Amino acid sequence: MNEALSIIAEKKRIKPQDALLSTLIYLSAGMSILLLLGIVGYVFVRGIGVIDWSFLTTVPSSLNGTFGIAGNILNTLYMIVLTLLIATPIGIGAAVYLNEYAKPGKIVNLIEFTTETLSGIPSIIFGLFGMIFFGNTLDFGYSILTGALTMTLMVLPLITRNTQEALKTVPDSYRSGALGIGASKWYMIRTIMLPSAMPGIVTGVILAIGRIVGESAALLFTAGSGYLLPQNAKGYLDKILQPGGTLTIQLYLSMSKAQYDAAFGIAFVLLVIVLIINFLTKYFVKKLDRNNQERKG
Repeated sequence: MNEALSIIAEKKRIKPQDALLSTLIYLSAGMSILLLLGIVGYVFVRGIGVIDWSFLTTVPSSLNGTFGIAGNILNTLYMIVLTLLIATPIGIGAAVYLNEYAKPGKIVNLIEFTTETLSGIPSIIFGLFGMIFFGNTLDFGYSILTGALTMTLMVLPLITRNTQEALKTVPDSYRSGALGIGASKWYMIRTIMLPSAMPGIVTGVILAIGRIVGESAALLFTAGSGYLLPQNAKGYLDKILQPGGTLTIQLYLSMSKAQYDAAFGIAFVLLVIVLIINFLTKYFVKKLDRNNQERKG
């Protein structure tokens, strides 16, 4: 009995190296939190004083004496919607093919290698390619469409890999059960696989939105820096083929002109957008997980 108690006491005794590693782990976590709070807090303090209704609803005008980002906000929304309309179906379709139809082999390995390589290419190279191919060769010029096509190449690996990993988490019993009762493969994918993998797919799409919102180098080469608002309904359609600077582009231009107050104001808006994206990600993923659990039950 005494021997057993001594063994238990020895196991419960914390070794010095374990205590040191635990301390380092907690310090690392604390530093990460402090860095985040420091950056967010500094930008909020410097930028919140710039934010007002005029800043959010007007465009830069020397005649009216205004400096607003309404045009840049609109351009950012255009870039997000147009990029996702192109990239999401292609990314999800590629993931479904790789996970459900393609047989393991050289072709699948080549596609996965290509996808991983695309995700590691510097954004400035995407911008150079987009400017030459979409802008000059296809004659789209500096436009939101050129920027969206370039951003599609950048976020496609993100959506594809997240969707592929989400599909891999669906149990094989779902596939065999659906096929066993006579369902076609496409019907099984459409009604069982994709809904079950939807939390992972949504996460990939929202992460892609964050990538689009935060990108500047590639868009500077492809989308230009236009900031004017359309004057009529037709102008909203024509704007796709016109230059359009996003919030990150305007932030870069403001910093290059030493307009630091305006730059911190734009940074404040960008941080708010990023925080909203993160909260939406958590909300939708939890909601989809809850719906999947209820459907299983």
